[in-house]
Amino acid sequence: MSVKKDASGRRSVQVEIEVPGTPEEVWQAIASGPGVSSWFVPTRSDEREDGQLVCNFGPGMDCPATITTWQPPNKFVAEGDLGPPGSPKVATEWSVEARAGGMCVVRVVHSLFADTDDWDNQLDGLEQGWPAYFRILLLRLAQFKGMPCSAMHFVAFSTKPESDAWAEAGGALGLHGVAKGQTWTTPDGLPRMAGVVDTLGKGIHANTVLLQLEAPAPGTAYVGAFSCGGMVMVCMSVYLYGDKAQSAIERDQPTWQAWINERFPMPQGG
Repeated sequence: MSVKKDASGRRSVQVEIEVPGTPEEVWQAIASGPGVSSWFVPTRSDEREDGQLVCNFGPGMDCPATITTWQPPNKFVAEGDLGPPGSPKVATEWSVEARAGGMCVVRVVHSLFADTDDWDNQLDGLEQGWPAYFRILLLRLAQFKGMPCSAMHFVAFSTKPESDAWAEAGGALGLHGVAKGQTWTTPDGLPRMAGVVDTLGKGIHANTVLLQLEAPAPGTAYVGAFSCGGMVMVCMSVYLYGDKAQSAIERDQPTWQAWINERFPMPQGG
């Protein structure tokens, strides 16, 4: 855990990545709703101070925040709840810093004020969650800059232990036990996706896999299972780029939704 603690009571974590592009191009990717949606989760943003930034992590799982600072193309800050009602407010600062050679550093800092360690695990979870999505952002800007994006996201919950849920989901997809660099294709009976294993998760996201896709269109897919709120969340996010992306998503999304609903039905009680 790398939570920094100041004498003032401020606790923070920081994650950064170097990506190709001008500050304006990178800003569009991290600060606009369509830009963020092309590598993270469906997002809408008012793109102004005192406006709203809302990320959707699944049905009924909107995460709203108020934009308190807006300084394009270099910095914005959004403030929202860290967790359920009663949790502290967390300020999330995004910055873009130009570097030589047509590169920029994207940096995110989550910070809150607390006089106990009760919320450090949540900050640690935020820190460990960004590297996979930052890898998707890097691929987006390095390989698919300027190309239209269509995405599909699936979320389900399981009462089984995390390792069992991943064995079930990853096993059914041929992803359980894969190695980095391994070629991969969906098993028979599922919509065709094919590509190569890009990154294997670690830490609290050990049961996740990031894929670079070549079919049904160029893009990425992030699949995994991890503990969330006393249950286990099973997720699959697919980002496709180019002229064939939208038609592929429209064709395959109903089949994938039916597949995840059948394998991981809504737990009793919702």
